[in-house]
Amino acid sequence: MDYSLYPRNDVLCIDMRSFYASVEAIKLGLDPMEDLLAVVGDPSRSGSIVLAASPALKKKYGISNVSRFFELPDDPNIHIVPAHMADYLQVSMEITKLINQYAPKEAIHQYSVDEVWVTVNGLEKLFGNRFEVAQKIKEDILYHFGMTASIGIGDNKFLAKVVMDLHAKKIGIAECRYEDVKEKLWPFPIEKIWGIGSRMKRNLNRMGIVTLGQIANYDVKQLKKRFGIMGEQIYFHAWGIDLSPVYGNFTKTEQKGFGHGIALLRDYTKDEVEVCILDLCEEACRRARRANKVGKTIHLGIAYSKHTGDGFSRSKSIELPTNVTMDVYRVCVQLFHEFYDGYSKIRHVYVTLTNLFDKGETQLELFEDRAKRTDIGYVMDTIRDKYGSTAILRASSYTEAGVTIDRSKKIGGHYA
Repeated sequence: MDYSLYPRNDVLCIDMRSFYASVEAIKLGLDPMEDLLAVVGDPSRSGSIVLAASPALKKKYGISNVSRFFELPDDPNIHIVPAHMADYLQVSMEITKLINQYAPKEAIHQYSVDEVWVTVNGLEKLFGNRFEVAQKIKEDILYHFGMTASIGIGDNKFLAKVVMDLHAKKIGIAECRYEDVKEKLWPFPIEKIWGIGSRMKRNLNRMGIVTLGQIANYDVKQLKKRFGIMGEQIYFHAWGIDLSPVYGNFTKTEQKGFGHGIALLRDYTKDEVEVCILDLCEEACRRARRANKVGKTIHLGIAYSKHTGDGFSRSKSIELPTNVTMDVYRVCVQLFHEFYDGYSKIRHVYVTLTNLFDKGETQLELFEDRAKRTDIGYVMDTIRDKYGSTAILRASSYTEAGVTIDRSKKIGGHYA
């Protein structure tokens, strides 16, 4: 591979070690790295997920972010705390402000609440080379926030991210140039590589591909034929090549659709799920109205309880684009009755409105007051914007199957 054809940048990928657990440990005056602590989504439910475990808890008991509350060992030294999403978002913003002291905003790409890319090209005279910049940022985060960061350094975003995952989480700071790819990345199994999910792993394994190096030495034409553009992408990633922009506005500007989904706290029956669907339609349409958009394609996704099957995902396009809740709801109910197997318990539901258009003149219908139904939605939105998201709700939202009231207390699906 001729790397002279590809750009080289100084990119850092900064990850906060066990971020949620570290924030909670510091709030309690504990050592984030040494004390045993688990952040649980909802400690009142034994099946609630462990959102974060401190490094010491992971090492001693093998607890991970997919463990459940009931799987935590009966150890009095383990501190169990509920999630506080508002706190995590606030600390995340403060850390980003600190990084902004080293690089301009257009060089910072917030990937998640606990992970960020930052491009540090041209900072040698101010802070030293890219490794020295990483050291300074790591020390600053520890000094100001008491938290440990892992930092990957690469010639592009992919290299910085992967070397952080594979090496920096063990040693603190790790670097990977194009020339280091064969030594530092190729020996690793493909499931360890960022961007390769479980389905892609299974497909590649069937082709005899187990390591990243084997992808790099596979025929790119065959990969593209088998996986399309994704096959070509994983081939170039295997060589450490990534052309993702490292400067600019990384905030999504063009909205492709308005969706809302939920993982239910218990199994829902056929009758109950229609209430949940209505609540989700209301929120998706509210977001569309706020953006002054209407959509023609309505998508319903249903996932069954893990003991009863996979579920289904179907969509339907309508003649006139809409953002009216009941229009979308009627289509979703129609899709549900058409594709639901009739007996499985339901655990996940999502509704999406896509194929968007700007809201223009409302097309009149001879036997239906479409404009009035549209105006009702905007009036309800105005009341909610002024008095809160639960100021006015449909009666069904107050039933046991409703989800809106509980969701209003959460950020990112977890209590604030």
